[in-house]
Amino acid sequence: MIDYSKILNPVVTAMKPSGIRRFFDIANTMDGVISLGVGEPDFQTPWQIRKAGISSLEQGKTKYTSNTGLYQLLEEISNYMERKYSVTYSPKDEIMVTVGGSEAIDACIRAVVSPGDEVIIPQPSYVCYEPITQLAGGVPVIIDTKAEDDFKVTPQLLRSAITDKTKLLILPYPCNPTGAIMEREDIQALSDVLEDTNILVLSDEIYSELTFGTKPHAAVASVDGMWERTVTVNGFSKAFSMTGWRLGFVCAPKEILKQILKIHQYAIMCAPTTSQHAAIEALKSCDEDVKIMVNEYNMRRRLMVAGFNKIGLSCREPKGAFYAFPSIKSTGMTSEDFCEKLLYSKKVAVVPGTAFGNSGEGFIRVSYCYSTEHIKEALSRIEEFIKEI
Repeated sequence: MIDYSKILNPVVTAMKPSGIRRFFDIANTMDGVISLGVGEPDFQTPWQIRKAGISSLEQGKTKYTSNTGLYQLLEEISNYMERKYSVTYSPKDEIMVTVGGSEAIDACIRAVVSPGDEVIIPQPSYVCYEPITQLAGGVPVIIDTKAEDDFKVTPQLLRSAITDKTKLLILPYPCNPTGAIMEREDIQALSDVLEDTNILVLSDEIYSELTFGTKPHAAVASVDGMWERTVTVNGFSKAFSMTGWRLGFVCAPKEILKQILKIHQYAIMCAPTTSQHAAIEALKSCDEDVKIMVNEYNMRRRLMVAGFNKIGLSCREPKGAFYAFPSIKSTGMTSEDFCEKLLYSKKVAVVPGTAFGNSGEGFIRVSYCYSTEHIKEALSRIEEFIKEI
């Protein structure tokens, strides 16, 4: 008999499965469950994007592209970053198309982090940063952001985490799960802390289009002193409702991108050709579609935040992404217990805040990328649950 414990990578076997999935696996065995958990737009991919993908197939455009991606798409990404966020990247050697933003994150961390290097990861945050760092042999250094700071990374938090082994800082804003954003002055304060260091920044800006308020999204690389030390990750899943197309991109100084590209060449080769043709159309003609979706999310966001506060679960206003992060501390229950009992008693699926780090204890993540009717029914059931407990 083979002893698998002696074969499998102990770093992998020690990893916990994604905390996001457990409750959905349970929910899938039940009838009548309403979910506020999945971070996937409920909008169809805009028709002109689908049409471009279909047309590329009809024309037989099904061959490999270059490793970095179709040059026309690289040009459109360059134009997009300039017109939207005032950041300049050359399509020749500073942009690469990836299989979703997830591949871009993985390739960046592996290109930068050596065994023993420390990576500063704010939490609560998306689930992939810590395990990918561990797979690269790096050491995750967790900094716990606070609700009273609107879940932002403060200069004080950053300074306290930096050592002579720090290689990389991850900035996941707009943030999944908290909905927090970093405004330009917040990023500038971090830039001042990093000024005399050799620390790189991985800025995950997949939700950059989904911000609410008078100020537009501030790209980290657009802030003074940050371009040369920043790798920007973005993609098409959230803004253009293209989750299943699996297309992202990474922008970085050419010296860094050259190394990320090597990993992409050996592990992936190129992103899906059909998706790349569709993405060209997305960047050329879908600004208005994005605005329509963002306006709808904004309406749902207000409905959800007001609903939770009315129920008595304190909920700060999320200013980005499509998640709210209400506190359930008033119930005296842990996040896991709350979510499990809510699921079984009222058939509402939400995600415990602890799925996004220990500092998520006392919170739940709820997504508002669902219809208003869906949200209202879920809130009604949650209100019943709160009254009963």
